[in-house]
Amino acid sequence: MSVYLEGLLWVLAASVFAVGLTVAIRRFGSAELREANNDAAGKVFSIVGGLSAVLIAFVLIAQFDGITSARASTAREADNLVAVYWAADSRPAAVRAQIQELCQSYAKEVADEEWPAMARGESVSARGGELLDKLHAAIASDTTTSVQAQAATDPMLELYMARQDRLERAAERVNPVVWLALIIGALISILFPHLFGGPKFAAHAIIMVTLSATMVLLLFAIYQLQNPFGGGARVTPEAFRLALDRFGSHLG
Repeated sequence: MSVYLEGLLWVLAASVFAVGLTVAIRRFGSAELREANNDAAGKVFSIVGGLSAVLIAFVLIAQFDGITSARASTAREADNLVAVYWAADSRPAAVRAQIQELCQSYAKEVADEEWPAMARGESVSARGGELLDKLHAAIASDTTTSVQAQAATDPMLELYMARQDRLERAAERVNPVVWLALIIGALISILFPHLFGGPKFAAHAIIMVTLSATMVLLLFAIYQLQNPFGGGARVTPEAFRLALDRFGSHLG
């Protein structure tokens, strides 16, 4: 299902819930009692609603930052893989062929196997790490001391670090305790205004629909962003696809 359609369904469900609750409160509640609550309820709502809004904003910004960092880490990993591939040109033919073959295998493994697993929130297989170990061993096996041949050492270290960063970010999720606070805070913010009195039904319903739809839409955004490789703003393996293209053009 499209992320836009799914988000719209979330908002529609929240709107229907808000209208239904408004109708029930209006029909079975006491208007006089609700109007008497306005001063006290208004003060409490400003505190509760403010705290809930701050928490949602903080988590949402953190998830956006996570997407940005994951995209940068992915690009750094692919760039360093290309650097290792190119640095192999100065090595003996047998070593060069082994290094470049391993670079290609690693890029394909990441794009074709690891990425779908990360998108599903699953752990990746050990094959990617094994390919890097073989790549490191192939580089270490060459005793050439030329500057060009040693140029793969630093990118190899950066490649390991970028891979580890990517895998850590793929495993990160919003903590269940934070989700609990977000959901309860949103529910309180949606339910509490029904203690207020005064507006006519149409105005009250519009206010509640707007509030409910906004809170649910923000929670939906957090839900979509918590997996940087599988949500609505997912990071794609395009950097590794481009790396494979660069490998091919380099050979050509």
